[in-house]
Amino acid sequence: MAIEMRQQMKLTQQLVMTPQLQQAIKLLQLSRLELQDLVRQELEENPILEETLEQEEAREVEQIEILEKEQVPEEEGERFKEVTAGSETLREMDWDSYLEGYNYSSGEQYSDDDERPSFENMLTKKGTLTDHLMWQLHLSRFDEKETEVGVEIIGNIDEDGYLRSTADDVAIACGVAVDQVEQVLSRIQDFDPPGVAARNLQECLLIQVKQFAMDGGVVEAILRDHLKDLETKKYKQIARALGVGLQDILAAAKIISGLDPKPGHIFGQDDVQYISPDIFVYKVGDDYLVVLNDEGLPMLRLNPFYSEQRMKELDSGTEEYVSEKTRSALWLIKSIQQRQRTIFKAAKSIVKFQREFFEKGIEYLRPLVLRDVAEDIGMHESTVSRVTTNKYMHTPQGIYEMKYFFNSAISVNGGDFVASESVKRKIKELIDAEDPRKPLSDQALAEMLATSSINIARRTVTKYREMLRIGSSSERKRLF
Repeated sequence: MAIEMRQQMKLTQQLVMTPQLQQAIKLLQLSRLELQDLVRQELEENPILEETLEQEEAREVEQIEILEKEQVPEEEGERFKEVTAGSETLREMDWDSYLEGYNYSSGEQYSDDDERPSFENMLTKKGTLTDHLMWQLHLSRFDEKETEVGVEIIGNIDEDGYLRSTADDVAIACGVAVDQVEQVLSRIQDFDPPGVAARNLQECLLIQVKQFAMDGGVVEAILRDHLKDLETKKYKQIARALGVGLQDILAAAKIISGLDPKPGHIFGQDDVQYISPDIFVYKVGDDYLVVLNDEGLPMLRLNPFYSEQRMKELDSGTEEYVSEKTRSALWLIKSIQQRQRTIFKAAKSIVKFQREFFEKGIEYLRPLVLRDVAEDIGMHESTVSRVTTNKYMHTPQGIYEMKYFFNSAISVNGGDFVASESVKRKIKELIDAEDPRKPLSDQALAEMLATSSINIARRTVTKYREMLRIGSSSERKRLF
């Protein structure tokens, strides 16, 4: 077969993901806080980009109008107007004399610097479990070597309060005998919080029983020899094995249920993260008004310093750099505007489809898929998916993630459909109202839903119950 070279023309379609397009897609799926961080970073790195004060000035005008409506005392209102009149007035204001000697926390004024508390005394730091244990270690009577062992032990305690290292490992790290490590560990296990430095759940609960002076009884016996039976609620079997009455076992089980399986958890609780909605939905008359939340999002513009006249004065290398940064700034501004428009359009579409939810509540949430909104606003499903991820909507019914409004359909009697979230809510209500001594099985839940014209299989009830993180009937059963 002869080998030859030939030229051919071929016409194909290909999607090229430019850096600008990748950035635009990334902006769509960013949460509000992530977008603020990205904008701040761009403001620091791009000299062409700057934040405009138009938004702040608009807010100042709004605040002045509010003052006038609320009939603030004349001299206070005039002073506020003077302060917010413009940037020049703000620069000329003598803030030092205005704020001199003012105590922000209590509203009191200090006439002398000696009376004013230092700022260091106003600062606070959240204590950690390690800090708490180290404080107790240095208050205890340990010699130098024992303190070294104690520091090594505390350094290997996780956020739940459990020791995640063996005595042998600690002994090797500190160059001491294992017996000495066990002695120091035994003393640290007497520290607060009760149950800390345990190596497993059983030891953790036994330490607490000892500290609460309940050792030597039925509670300790159950924890030492029948913990697995206790987990599966085999109370009669435990009673026969220990030779005591069932009521004694139930009383002991109630005490054990009050112990803390994660003693260090109280020091590891994260601060509450408040949600800032991207969309506000207000009811105005018989209609719903959708409003974008621009609070906290900087309004961007190109730095006027780099005008066309200035560009002509730059050398070729600098001009190329400025042109590149200008294109980047323009694309960022355009991408943010497009992101906001897309969120707004998706939110309006959701409000249109879920109007009954806004009127009457979750029971009237209708089935909705991404395709419905995508077709309504003329965009691709992937775009709708990105723009509704990590975005929140403030509604008359509460704050919900925009993804919440998309639900699969479940058929009911009469050929109608109901949203899966409504079914989950119904299952949770039935479980909340059940008798804890006789919890409802998944089959019983399915039969009760059928009386409300919701015909779903038992396995579907099980799936929804697990999605709600609710245990089975045997796990929910309570005898005390």
